[in-house]
Amino acid sequence: MTQTQQVKTWQDFVADAKTRIREVTQEELRQWIAEGKDMILVDVREANDHAHSRIENSTNVPRGVLELEIDEAAPDRNRTVVTYCGGGGRSALAADVLQQMGYRDVYSLQGGYKQWKEKPYPTLEYDR
Repeated sequence: MTQTQQVKTWQDFVADAKTRIREVTQEELRQWIAEGKDMILVDVREANDHAHSRIENSTNVPRGVLELEIDEAAPDRNRTVVTYCGGGGRSALAADVLQQMGYRDVYSLQGGYKQWKEKPYPTLEYDR
């Protein structure tokens, strides 16, 4: 690394990704679910988080293995894909990668699962 190169933080990567992706608001996603929109909802949090609490009908593909496992979870690259995580950062990074992988209609949930639960919108909760 040269002296003129700036070291990037996690927040820098997220901000950069958000310049290339689309975000869906909490209210828009709730409406899409109510309308039965044809989409796949991908929870990019860790498997143990997904196992204990999640948005109904979501599929877990943790961010760390997204590039390896997304083809199985979402084989149709033309289908709408909405990613979510705890706060919206990892899902923005995931949406950016999915677009680079050829997915054409990708969104990241603005505010993440934490805001979803605060609304409160329906979730599936299991004892830990």
